[in-house]
Amino acid sequence: MSTASLGPQRIVCLTEETTEWLYLLGEERRIVGISGYTVRPARARTEKPRVSAFLSAKIDKILALEPDCVFGFSDLQADIAAALIRHGVQVTVFNQRSVAEIFSMLYQVAAMVGQGERGLVLIKEMQQQLADIQRAAAALARRPKIFFEEWDEPHISAIRWVSELMGIAGGDDCFPELATQSLGKNRIIADGAEIVRRNPDIIIGSWCGKKFRPEKVAVRPGWETVNAVKNRQLFEIKSADILQPGPAALTDGVAQLHRIVMDWSLAHG
Repeated sequence: MSTASLGPQRIVCLTEETTEWLYLLGEERRIVGISGYTVRPARARTEKPRVSAFLSAKIDKILALEPDCVFGFSDLQADIAAALIRHGVQVTVFNQRSVAEIFSMLYQVAAMVGQGERGLVLIKEMQQQLADIQRAAAALARRPKIFFEEWDEPHISAIRWVSELMGIAGGDDCFPELATQSLGKNRIIADGAEIVRRNPDIIIGSWCGKKFRPEKVAVRPGWETVNAVKNRQLFEIKSADILQPGPAALTDGVAQLHRIVMDWSLAHG
């Protein structure tokens, strides 16, 4: 019996990162259902039925797919997981919040589908890319202060893996003390004046589910004194590229962060 046949054969992925990873591993045939928010890879949306949002799922539809494993993410999906477990479904919920934890999740998933060696090759490639970026960033004369805004009303600052990736890319998170808080409600900055006081050199928006509007940020009362506004350093990174704790953030997401930092450095370093 091959090791591949020992792992789950019918997988439902309740978030995008495990879907993207299984495709990268060449194991997409195992996926029988995905999240409706999945955009990576694009073909997954046309090939796989969508059975969940983030905080809710179509339990009956999932059960009809007869999964032998469901992959979920975070304590926020605990109710979905509990409902499926009560129906006898195996559920594996990861809770990765840091770059190291993302790599750990990727290895575990690869091993579960008999692709531990292939997974390690891809993981090492991603780790090398991060090391190369970090080495280039170490040569910067100045590191910009970055305010990463996950949501605008109220202001929510960067989650831990995004904060870590900003550091790797060559910038410093304006609110590092909030990054360790796993829940968005605990990363709320109630008083926008505090953001102004910390005076970020760069503002990056990734408003999950809606387009970032730099012109709206620029006209916030009192923000005209912020370096990022004065120097027009307001950028968007799509949430699918940075707020999914999986391959996207470790490749495209951090590459975009690094490019923004390096461009800033050329002009203001």
